[in-house]
Amino acid sequence: MKTIKLPNQVEAELKKVSEVAGYLWQREWAERNAGNISMNLTSFFKKEEVQGIGEEVPFDFPKGAAGFVIYITGTGCYLRDLVDKLDEVSCILYINEDATAYSIVWGGKRDNFGPTCELISHSSIHLFNSIHHPENLAVVHTHPLELICMSHHELFDNEEELNRQIWMMCPEVKVFVPKGIHCTPYALSSTAALAEVTMEAFKTRNVSLWEKHGATATAPDVMQAWDFLDVANKGAKMLMMCWAAGFKPAGLSNEQLTELEQFT
Repeated sequence: MKTIKLPNQVEAELKKVSEVAGYLWQREWAERNAGNISMNLTSFFKKEEVQGIGEEVPFDFPKGAAGFVIYITGTGCYLRDLVDKLDEVSCILYINEDATAYSIVWGGKRDNFGPTCELISHSSIHLFNSIHHPENLAVVHTHPLELICMSHHELFDNEEELNRQIWMMCPEVKVFVPKGIHCTPYALSSTAALAEVTMEAFKTRNVSLWEKHGATATAPDVMQAWDFLDVANKGAKMLMMCWAAGFKPAGLSNEQLTELEQFT
């Protein structure tokens, strides 16, 4: 039976996945099977290395995703299990040359394993990134508490003002999330509609705040995607702490925010 040996670079990326999954669990951003992680690994493999491994499973992918090699978490996967059971609850899959099926080339060792139900969203986003932002290989979706709360607030209807108020909380938020947060309208999970609104968000932002659901970030690797979410949520948390304490924060001025752009 043909098997695959993971390149050292891929092993390093998977180690980052385990590390980030631990952070998400510690933050209470990954309750039960909430959230999912994926990465476009196509550039790390030769086509002949991934063809002919495993059985094909029919799936209707976007045609441009043909030949992609994607790491992705499993359906029902508890992200906390990625810390020490990575090859059981996640996999690397190869999308066939017709984009009509996938085969698992690594991992997925758990009984009745299947990729996340958000597979269509992740594959669509990776295709979008490959065309518009090829440096962005990772996608992380999770449930950051304060950002989700912000998606229930009236500020969610004013993306420019929401970003200004989150950026103004401290210089690092402006510097490390310079493109800001996209206020992404509600769409049903596991649907092409959710993929569409998220791709629209990633045209201008690195963080998509899904209304009343969670947040998704894209970046060159999983650790950088985590950093976007971590810093964005920190701004939202500080803002809400001020509100909870009963005062409106003074915040950085628009001039001070503009001055910080030299560091982004």
